[in-house]
Amino acid sequence: MADENDIQATQPAESAQQPQVRFSVQRIYIKDASFEAPDTPESFRRAYQPQVNFTINSRSKKVEDGIFEVVLRLTADVKQEGKTVFLVEVQQAGVFEVAGLEGDRLDQVLSITCPSVLFPYGREAIDSLVTKASFPALMLAPINFEAVYAQAKRNQEAGITAPETPEAQ
Repeated sequence: MADENDIQATQPAESAQQPQVRFSVQRIYIKDASFEAPDTPESFRRAYQPQVNFTINSRSKKVEDGIFEVVLRLTADVKQEGKTVFLVEVQQAGVFEVAGLEGDRLDQVLSITCPSVLFPYGREAIDSLVTKASFPALMLAPINFEAVYAQAKRNQEAGITAPETPEAQ
């Protein structure tokens, strides 16, 4: 029967065999942002009853070993009476250190964890652009990136491709 000292002595050897998992945010930044309001000033003269079409997608690329850039593209196309009131797009990006993960686990971090970190920054950037253009705030609802990832995997297995995730407001 092993005593407590034997168990402690074997733990460092076991942990040395497993790769050390690391995750850290290196930088968060806006990669691109655009705002268009083609129907101004006429759109300010009408009662504001917008129809919002919101889409979001993400992509990631390896910068170097263990370092990845993830870009979350948020687009809101706001129409009223068939005319575009405004179109706003933000590409919120981040550089992340992700080490010790491969395959599906790495894909999950890049598709769930990183976009979850970036989304609040992108949502704030969109809201800031909209309010600076003198329109009412566009409050985007939180997104469950784990559910989006799971649905994308199910679609991929079924042979269905969906380039963007719509989120109507």
